Amino acid sequence: MVVKKNSGFTLKSAFNLVLSGSSLNFSIKNLSYLPRWIILMLDIFMVLVSGFLGHLLLKGIGLNFELNRNMSAVLTLYLGVTVFFFWVFRTYSGIIRHSSFIDAVKLFMAQSSAFLFLLLVNTFFEVFQGGKLFLNTRLFISIVLSFMLLLLYRIVVKQVFEHYMIASKHKGITKALIYGADANAISVANALRFETPARYKVIGFVDRENKNSSKRILDLPILHHEKRVPVLLRSQGAQALIIADRSLSKDEKLALVDDCLEYNFKVLSVPDLTDWENQEDISKKIKNFQIQDLLERNPIQLDNKAISDQIKGKTIMITGAAGSIGSEIVWQVCAFGPSRIILVDQAETPLHHLSLELGKQNFGVTIESTIADIRNFAMMKSIFAKSRPDVVYHAAAYKHVPLMEENPSQAVFTNVSGTKNLADLSVAYGVESFVMVSTDKAVNPSNVMGASKRIAEKYVQSLFFSLTEKQNNPTKFITTRFGNVLGSNGSVVPLFTQQIANGGPITITHPEIIRYFMTIPEACQLVLEAGAMGMGGEIFIFDMGKPVKIIDLAKKMIRLAGLRPDKDIKIEIVGLRPGEKLYEELLNDSSKTLPTHHEKIMIAKEATDDYEDVNKQILELLELSTALYSEQIVAKMKSIVPEYKSMNSEYETLDEAKN
Repeated sequence: MVVKKNSGFTLKSAFNLVLSGSSLNFSIKNLSYLPRWIILMLDIFMVLVSGFLGHLLLKGIGLNFELNRNMSAVLTLYLGVTVFFFWVFRTYSGIIRHSSFIDAVKLFMAQSSAFLFLLLVNTFFEVFQGGKLFLNTRLFISIVLSFMLLLLYRIVVKQVFEHYMIASKHKGITKALIYGADANAISVANALRFETPARYKVIGFVDRENKNSSKRILDLPILHHEKRVPVLLRSQGAQALIIADRSLSKDEKLALVDDCLEYNFKVLSVPDLTDWENQEDISKKIKNFQIQDLLERNPIQLDNKAISDQIKGKTIMITGAAGSIGSEIVWQVCAFGPSRIILVDQAETPLHHLSLELGKQNFGVTIESTIADIRNFAMMKSIFAKSRPDVVYHAAAYKHVPLMEENPSQAVFTNVSGTKNLADLSVAYGVESFVMVSTDKAVNPSNVMGASKRIAEKYVQSLFFSLTEKQNNPTKFITTRFGNVLGSNGSVVPLFTQQIANGGPITITHPEIIRYFMTIPEACQLVLEAGAMGMGGEIFIFDMGKPVKIIDLAKKMIRLAGLRPDKDIKIEIVGLRPGEKLYEELLNDSSKTLPTHHEKIMIAKEATDDYEDVNKQILELLELSTALYSEQIVAKMKSIVPEYKSMNSEYETLDEAKN
């Protein structure tokens, strides 16, 4: 861009520029902070105006007084002292549009100090010179008026700025009510008022206890929660509710969210705030409710001492370390102070990203990332021989039901053979604890994936009891079994999120399908807890809470995105996938449970198989898998797991033939 030296800018063009609406709009919207000298000049002008008004006031009430002959010297003294105390108290250093109570106090202190100093000077002249420089009454009136004018023009500037600047920012943004009327709610409201760029305009507060219904906060109304919140939102013309009430229980909060979502109002959450957080930090924490927030249960109480005794100062190996479950186990294990963590995964890029993230933290733990396939016995043996792990968390697995239904040999190689390799090597190298992450799909399996995990469970359990009988087993084998994990790779929540972002439709396999859900941190916490409490041979099952209907989950996710189900986002029923059940189970029909000291963890009493028989059948299964005979592979799996009944699958014919 070329700029001409002679732009022809004249007084007339400047005048036209100021009068033009667009330029005026530009100057207001882009107004920055005024320089301090301009604020000081404005303050001096207000002081002069107050002195003149004080003079007129005394004249107006009919008081006769003589003016000092040397008025210029008196005026210079008056201004000089006032400016000096402006400098002492830094009254001109504040940003006028952000004036606060502190600025008012500074002005009061500056004017009070100037009055007292000038009063002393006047008294000195009266005693030693026999005359006054000015009337004390006039001085007092001028000081009071100047304080009022200085404060008034700051308030006016602040209000004008908020009216024009914030009002212009609020055009087209979401109007919101804040649920709560305490300090937490006020902090949120203040943060949103000055957020740039603005996202929400707060138009009121909702108080459920009706203590402040006749009052206002930040000049905004306080509404009593005597009516349903959606009714209040609609009556105030609001589109969103920000929940900032810290006294709400989990159930009360969820009921409030469900009520608002039912009427397509947006709901936002904000964590508890601390006094030291600034407005920018607060506004960043205000976020949309996530589906995890709605399904999350009360925090889990862990036996940190038992977990620490198992992990602290030890070498920990985690397979599938780059996956959603494995990586969370890694982060949680780091907090218990192991000496070394061996990360094993065949996914290069995710493992690299995890290593970089871990490197940014100061855990004081040696992290070793190893690209390896658990199906490769020789490779895994070299890793065990080098690292000598004390504890193994086995999270590596193929888990996608439809894919494994099409590739049963791969399910066997990874989920069965891979687990067998790790279990055998754990015994050979004296691992203290081997914790296997299993799934509820292993219970009465209806698909290849679930059956492969059940076979793996059978192997590690039978191996433990076989070696225990021979009294030569230092390794505790522990299995943990739980349902779907929110947000894990390939799970329904990320899929629905992507489908909503793409404008739909959301695809559901069956309108009646239900699933149990657990958050990733919750699942991994229970894995660590079960690993610490296990004595060997147990299959631990987790309390998964109430089952969730998938179609209801989809509708909630659509509403959380501020959209309407079947209007903005369509929901399509596409039919059950191969091997998919309408519902999952955590126990076999013949199984019973035993309680543990942790209310969310139980022990499944499964029938224990003979190790020699299980091992022989697995070797036969691996031989079939090498030949890639899918039907024979599945048939063998059904013989190892008699309760395995295929559903919606080409392998249903094998069940018919068996019957």
